[in-house]
Amino acid sequence: MLFNLTVLFGTLVAMEGVGTLAHKYIMHGWGWWLHRSHHEPQLGMLETNDLYLVALGLIATALIALGKAGHAPLQWVGAGVAGYGVLYVLAHDGFFHRHWPRKPRPVNRYLKRLHRAHQLHHAVKGRTGSVSFGFFYAPPLKVLKRQLQARVPRDRG
Repeated sequence: MLFNLTVLFGTLVAMEGVGTLAHKYIMHGWGWWLHRSHHEPQLGMLETNDLYLVALGLIATALIALGKAGHAPLQWVGAGVAGYGVLYVLAHDGFFHRHWPRKPRPVNRYLKRLHRAHQLHHAVKGRTGSVSFGFFYAPPLKVLKRQLQARVPRDRG
């Protein structure tokens, strides 16, 4: 049981790295055609970007099914992937973008930093030049602001 919990929580932690890399290199790379909807004004609750969450759910389901079919640790990896997806929906959609009936506000330094980093991520229009691609980790705000300033084209007039 301890091994299973270790796999579950290890997967939850590892998914932040996977999510950060996928956000930076897939969503803001070749998969921008789906993610673009997330960086544009919203007309409703659903957007094409949500297909990434559907894909994550399918991966989690497949891992759990493989685990049940005889590769036991994979079901715990799948549970970790699914858990990350649930945390993502709660934090990202509910907290960052405030899509829930109640509009939660950041109440401590960690949440305020995550919220501000996410705002800085969305401050750049388009797929290039964004900063802070993680969901549960954000570099210090000073670092992100310096990165943004370095990417803004200077007026050569």
